[in-house]
Amino acid sequence: MPNDLQPAWPDLIARIRARTPARVLVDRAGEAYRTTTQLELRHAHAAARDAVRTELDLERDLGGKFVKQWNLFEVSTLAKSKDEYLLRPDLGRRLNEAAKRQIQARCTEETDLQIVIGDGLSVTAVAAQVPHLLPLIFREAQARKWKLGQAFVVRYCRVGVMNDVGELLRPKVVVLLIGERPGLATAESLSAYMAYRPKDGDHDANRNLISNIHARGVRADEAARRIVNLAEQMMREQISGVNLKEQNLLAANQSE
Repeated sequence: MPNDLQPAWPDLIARIRARTPARVLVDRAGEAYRTTTQLELRHAHAAARDAVRTELDLERDLGGKFVKQWNLFEVSTLAKSKDEYLLRPDLGRRLNEAAKRQIQARCTEETDLQIVIGDGLSVTAVAAQVPHLLPLIFREAQARKWKLGQAFVVRYCRVGVMNDVGELLRPKVVVLLIGERPGLATAESLSAYMAYRPKDGDHDANRNLISNIHARGVRADEAARRIVNLAEQMMREQISGVNLKEQNLLAANQSE
């Protein structure tokens, strides 16, 4: 084959790799990965382990200025340690009694939107995304003149804790910003779980999810718009979960 007809393999591989954080078309040395790839995998694995095992520290992870600006406070679930949290997911789905009392004392009931921040399985993700995302969500919600609840942080948090928040504060929509289980592509991916009037007994089928919020996934500005648009849709249709499909409300409004 003449040289000018041969495919530009290095350029093609570079363009494919640029479209995904996955390790595709990596070079090999015989039957094994090259040393560089092996070291990258070990580094990613260590970052994932650190993201799961690290204890949340508000001042360190979110910054003292940010915590003060948003008047954030921390409560905990029934899990008493990181080990117990990892071994007993059920304990991470319920707030302890002290948490319930503190939330009732410091948060307004029956708001339009209540945001909760949970450490989940990646404190790294919370630290990387929440300081950018939280102000954007509030700005989008305030533009709609919604009544907003006092945001707070839950340690040893699982998604099911939304039910307790719904029972305590009775908001229209609860948004839980929680660290995703890290993989070998990134440990900085955040999820936004959402539910309309969550209550005891609700499960994943009653919730909606916007996932992969990070620099190479769903950017913070896009995530904020999607979260608030979906919350608006929930309030209008008074449902959430599998019976509600996320829509582009801007496009829908323009077509009317």
